[in-house]
Amino acid sequence: MAADDRLSEAQTPEDRLARRLRDAHRRVRALALPQEEKARLTRRLLSICDVAKRDIAHAADRLDVFIAYLDGRSDTPSRRNLPPGD
Repeated sequence: MAADDRLSEAQTPEDRLARRLRDAHRRVRALALPQEEKARLTRRLLSICDVAKRDIAHAADRLDVFIAYLDGRSDTPSRRNLPPGD
C-alpha cells in the first residue's frame, strides 16, 4: 500500500471510507466486464463519493451495499430482472 495510507495512525471514519472507496474503484477497474457495465459501476461509485461529501454514515452504508453487489451477496434484484412496466 502507498505511504499515504497512514497505517500507523488512528483512522477517522472519513479515512476508513476513503480507503474503502479507493479499493472499490480498484476492484471495478480490474473486473473483466464490458465497458458499459464498468462505466455503470463507476457512476454508481461516483454517486457514493458525492454522498460522502455530505453524509459519511450514509455513504458508508451505500458502499456496503455496493461491495455486497460486487461480491455477489446482494439480495436486491436489479432493474433487468423486473417485468416490463414495473
